Amino acid sequence: MTAILATAVAGVSCRSAGVDPAPQTADKPPQIIQPGAPGQSGRVITAAEASDLSRVQHTDADVKFMQGMIGHHAQAIEMVALLNTRTASEDMKKLALRIQVSQDDEMKMMREWLERRGQDVPGEHAHHTGPLMPGMLTPEEMARLAAAQGPAFDRLFLEYMIKHHSGALIMVEQLFSSPAAGQESDIFAFASDVEADQRMEIERMAGMLKERQK
Repeated sequence: MTAILATAVAGVSCRSAGVDPAPQTADKPPQIIQPGAPGQSGRVITAAEASDLSRVQHTDADVKFMQGMIGHHAQAIEMVALLNTRTASEDMKKLALRIQVSQDDEMKMMREWLERRGQDVPGEHAHHTGPLMPGMLTPEEMARLAAAQGPAFDRLFLEYMIKHHSGALIMVEQLFSSPAAGQESDIFAFASDVEADQRMEIERMAGMLKERQK
């Protein structure tokens, strides 16, 4: 929440934050808008409040979110690896590439975020033994996906990845509902991006699944 938007820069940005900009005058300073969490309105804050926000630190909930999301992404990469050998659909291969590139980049960022703060970084296969994050597939579901081929695999992959992405949205919601969590600038920006990107991909995959169920 530390990213601050000034209406003097762009009135449109205030509208996108859910706050109507007040008319500016020569003797009236521009308003400072603190963006809200995904789906929530922003609010006007004072210069003193903005200064306090610049010193916001990460919380235990932030650390757990990053650690859990690394495992969440790692399983998505494993699902994509199955797709590469089990589908003949070019649309599915393009989808897999988008997921792999974006989640590989995000996993690198999350590991660096944890390392810079002296926190434990989950190992490559830690998600196989730890608790399942929301939306993650059980070992039985992963085995079912691995046993499928062709169009049947495509449908199951889309169903499972929609479930998987929906779980990521739950994790973001849990983060922002935790007291004082999600306020450090890096994690606020990342969690907000996850929320927006996963929703977009869910919508795209839902359309692809609908076509394959006809």
